[in-house]
Amino acid sequence: MISKKEKKRSALLAAALELFANQGFNGSSTAQIAQRAGVASGTLFFHFKSKEELIHALFRDVRKKIEVNVLEDPREEMPIRDQFLQTFSRLLFYFLENPKEFKFVELYHFSPFSERGYSDTGKSEALKNLLLLARKQQLIKDAPLLFLEAVAFGPIISLAKEHANHGTCVSEEIVRLTVEACWDGLKK
Repeated sequence: MISKKEKKRSALLAAALELFANQGFNGSSTAQIAQRAGVASGTLFFHFKSKEELIHALFRDVRKKIEVNVLEDPREEMPIRDQFLQTFSRLLFYFLENPKEFKFVELYHFSPFSERGYSDTGKSEALKNLLLLARKQQLIKDAPLLFLEAVAFGPIISLAKEHANHGTCVSEEIVRLTVEACWDGLKK
């Protein structure tokens, strides 16, 4: 059974996700977050020392959900191309099904907060490692990782953003074509 303390913490994280996704970090005050969560402002500071700590905690929470839902270990015998298609398709489907999480992750990634050692650790390195392995095995271009990530993630982020911001319907066929196009842009 979830304790009262955990329920309040979860309510604060859910409220922060909603507000940050819609209003950004600067447009969302701690008072608004507490009010949306249905708790007193002081309760927020009982759980989190600062707004920055809340932001990092929310990122860790969302990242964990992504890891659980997207980054399950592919079978080693699966060709790298198939691992790429499977993993990046899962990522895009997750973002399409969770637009608030997508907006928050993108906001976090491009904010000063991501430069403070909180962003890519643990299992989330799997995507980067997959690209590095494909490059090492000469399946994709021998290019800097920044380029490989831009080609791999760019179309996925664009579709997820279109869906999150405009409600554009993205079919399974569009997901398949997009992820295949990402691979085609990477391959030698």
